[in-house]
Amino acid sequence: AVVGAGLGGSAAAYFLQQHFGPQVQLDVYEAAGVGGRLATVTVNKQQYESRGASIHALSLHMQDFVKILGLKHRREVAGKSAIFSGEHFVLEETDWYLLNLFRLWWHYGISFLRLQMWVEEVMEKFMRIYKYQAHGYAFSSLEELLRSLGGDAFVNMTQRSVAESLLEVGVTQRFVDDVIAAVLRSSYGQSVLVPAFAGAMSLAGAQGSTWAVEGGNKLVCSGLLKLTKANIIPARVTGISLHSSEGRALYQVHYESSEGQGSAFYDMVVVTTPLHPSRSNFTFENFEPPIADFPGAFQPSVTSVVHGYLNSSYFGFPDPKLFPFTSILTTDTPDLFFNAMDNICPVNISAAFRRKQPQEAAVWRVLSQQPLDKHQLKTLFRSYYSVQVTEWQTYPRYDAAKSLPPIVLHENLFYLSCVEWVASSMEMIAVAAKNVALLAYNRWHQDLEKIDQKDLMHKVKTEL
Repeated sequence: AVVGAGLGGSAAAYFLQQHFGPQVQLDVYEAAGVGGRLATVTVNKQQYESRGASIHALSLHMQDFVKILGLKHRREVAGKSAIFSGEHFVLEETDWYLLNLFRLWWHYGISFLRLQMWVEEVMEKFMRIYKYQAHGYAFSSLEELLRSLGGDAFVNMTQRSVAESLLEVGVTQRFVDDVIAAVLRSSYGQSVLVPAFAGAMSLAGAQGSTWAVEGGNKLVCSGLLKLTKANIIPARVTGISLHSSEGRALYQVHYESSEGQGSAFYDMVVVTTPLHPSRSNFTFENFEPPIADFPGAFQPSVTSVVHGYLNSSYFGFPDPKLFPFTSILTTDTPDLFFNAMDNICPVNISAAFRRKQPQEAAVWRVLSQQPLDKHQLKTLFRSYYSVQVTEWQTYPRYDAAKSLPPIVLHENLFYLSCVEWVASSMEMIAVAAKNVALLAYNRWHQDLEKIDQKDLMHKVKTEL
C-alpha cells in the first residue's frame, strides 16, 4: 500500500514496481485527488500552477519522469525580478546579464560569488545520490543518507542555520538580509534561520535555470500512476495496525471512504503523507515499541491567485506602463504582509502567447502567511476580477524540530515524507521515493550489503 498520491506516492509506486517487477500489486490511497500539492487553479478557462511551480535543471529524477511519460517542458516566458523592502526595491534585475553582475558586486562585493561557490559545493556532493541509487544502494535513515553524500558536515547542516553557514564563508550580513532572506521567504515562507541544508537546496533553485511541465506539473503524478497501473482507492487512511502471518509482519490499513469504513492487509506500506499531529490524525496499533508521535510543526502558507490590475504606485511606479517586473520578492520586514508575488503564465503556453503589459489585467500569484484582507488586496491591486485562495500547511517549520524523523517505522513500514525535514522540493521527494523503494527491495531480499554502506564513493568507482 502507498498512502498518498502526491509526487511522493506516485514516484514511490513507480519505483516499487520498477524494482519488484510488474507482478507487485500496488494500492494507492488518496482522499483529495492525485497530485497533492502540485495543484492548479482555473482563471478565465486557463489553468495556472498554485504551488510547486518550478523544477531545477539538475533534478534528474524529474527529468526522467518527463521523458518516460512523453511530457514536454513548458516554454519559458522571460521576466525580470526585484527585491522589495516595503519602501523601495533593494535590488532590481535588468535585461543585461553583465549589468546584473555589476549591480550585485556594487551592492554586496563578492558575497554573491561566495554564495555561488558554497551552493555549488553542496550540490556537487548531493549529486552523488544518483550514482548510489543507480547502483542499488539505499539508506535506512536520513542521517545515513546525508553522511554518505557529504560526511558529518551535511548532517551538521541540518542543525545550524543558513545565515550562520553563509556568514562563516564570508557572505556579508547585508547580502543575507536582502537577498538570502528574500529567496527563503518566497520558497519556504521562513527566515534565514532555516537549516543550512534546506537553505542550500532553495538557493540552488533560485540561481540555476528552472523549468516546468507543459500542461501542469501534476501530470507527472497522474502519468506515473497510470504507467504502474496502480489501483487508486479514493479514501482517507486513518491508521495502520500490525498483525503477523507465518512469522512475517502484515499491516492492516484502515480507511474511510464515501462508502464508509474499510480495511485491507499488506506485506508492505509506504506512508507519503506527513505524520504530524497538525496534519493527520493517524493511529498505529499493536506496534511494540509503539511508534512515537513526531515532533515539529508545519508552516501555514497561503496562495492567492488574483486576476487584476497591479497597483504599481505602491511599488514606487505611478505610471503602470513603466513597471518592469514580473516577480517581486520581499525582505524580512515586519510591516510586509506578503512573502512574494509573481505574474504567472498558464500551464499551456502557445507559440503566440505573450505576457500581459504591466498596465493590463494579469494573473498574479501572491504568497503570504495569512489570508490577505480587503485592505491588503487593495494595496497590491488597483482593482481585480477574482481572487482564489488556497491555504496550505506546505513546509515543515524548520526551527521546530531538533531531530530528523525516521524512514523505517517498522520492518516493512516506511515513512517517505520525513525527507521534507532535510529539505523540501519536488526532486528531494523523488530522491526519497527512489530510496524507499530500494530500501524496501533490499530489506525484502535480505540484501544488506546494499543498505547503509560506508565509503560508497570508493565502492561505486570500483564497481564502475
